[in-house]
Amino acid sequence: MRSRSLLWSFNYAIEGIVYALRTQRNMRLHIIAAGFVLTAAILLDVTRLEMVALLFAIGFVLFTELINTAIESAVDLSVHGFDPRAKVAKDVAAGGVLISSLIAVAVGYVVFFDRARDIVAEGFVVVLRSPVHLTVIALGLTGLAVLVLKAFVREGTFLKGGWPSGHAALATGAATAVGYATRSSSAAVLALFIAALVVQSRVESGTHTIPQVISGALVGFLITTVVFQVFFV
Repeated sequence: MRSRSLLWSFNYAIEGIVYALRTQRNMRLHIIAAGFVLTAAILLDVTRLEMVALLFAIGFVLFTELINTAIESAVDLSVHGFDPRAKVAKDVAAGGVLISSLIAVAVGYVVFFDRARDIVAEGFVVVLRSPVHLTVIALGLTGLAVLVLKAFVREGTFLKGGWPSGHAALATGAATAVGYATRSSSAAVLALFIAALVVQSRVESGTHTIPQVISGALVGFLITTVVFQVFFV
């Protein structure tokens, strides 16, 4: 009986995780982000201690998201209509997720910044000169490409919805241009981090799906890179 109870306990726990993945968009985003982080950690050959820190940070974020989901479900079950105390419970739980996410970002920054800076620095070798007007040309071509693609797909508008995300394309294109124009790997990494926040906000608001923002980011990065390489190789 005890072994059966233990088995069912594991089963219920797994069902809870599956429920969160099916119903909570943020949980899915955290899982996708964790996949990218772990893949990058393997490719960049992080140390064992750094991998442990990343695993703890990822686990902490997922744990707080599960607790937040449980609290929201319990509050919705017991409260009908608006209740200030229910709002406090949900806000505090969401605050816990925010704190854990900020800690995870800080851990990722410490682990990956130097490696990312070195990779970006190597990429700048192909760009010897980078006039300012190329940035304008690159962003203009990026915006035009987004318009053409959205006209072809016939979904959403330039500023909202559809394939690909215009905000993601322009933000990533601008960040890439900053890197090429300054020839500073540190500036490029920081600019790409800001672009990532723009991309995340489009998904968080429900305006775009993850594939849409990824496709937009690729359009912005590739067009900007091609512009700089064509003129200055």
